[in-house]
Amino acid sequence: MLPRKKPSSSAASPGGWRQLAGSAVIAFGLWFRFGGTMKDLSSEDKSPEYFYVGLYVLVGAGALMMTVGFFGCCGAMRESQCVLGSFFTCLLVIFAAEVTTGVFAFIGKDVAIRHVQSMYEEAYSDYLKDRARGNGTLITFHSAFQCCGKESSEQVQPTCPKELPGHKNCIDKIETVISAKLQLIGIVGIGIAGLTIFGMIFSMVLCCAIRNSRDVI
Repeated sequence: MLPRKKPSSSAASPGGWRQLAGSAVIAFGLWFRFGGTMKDLSSEDKSPEYFYVGLYVLVGAGALMMTVGFFGCCGAMRESQCVLGSFFTCLLVIFAAEVTTGVFAFIGKDVAIRHVQSMYEEAYSDYLKDRARGNGTLITFHSAFQCCGKESSEQVQPTCPKELPGHKNCIDKIETVISAKLQLIGIVGIGIAGLTIFGMIFSMVLCCAIRNSRDVI
């Protein structure tokens, strides 16, 4: 009887790097959702929920990645084809979620920009109708995007940041900021999806190696 060939001990790595990647994705998503510009906007009654959908999917995929990473490590160390098969299936689900996030970020960018711009237009109009009442949403927009008004800042000057150097059109600023953020989300989603492909390939190679080692007699 020929000695049984054991797969390399480095096989436990597919799960380990998934846990690290999952932690990074969760941290990125939470920072993006609750930090900076998005944190200020989310404090208002009308927040751009459409913009957050991609982040929610990204954070969910990150949490699943961490969980799946544990099973990947266990399957590799115990040389279990069943666990590795489940690991591959979960990676496939994560891959689909990440690709969806990336595609959503790129294709839905214009819709998200228009949605946030319409929120600003509404707050702008409400302020002009009743300036004495003030408008917290307009102040939040100006503070978050570091802008003031549209074509001119004279009508809404009291709501603009005092430290703002000169006039900056909020409609243009919203487009620039939201576009940049969604592009970053899309790049992260597609990038992690690419890494997931290698994880799936590695898990299948390892699963085949385990099966072949057990067939050797």
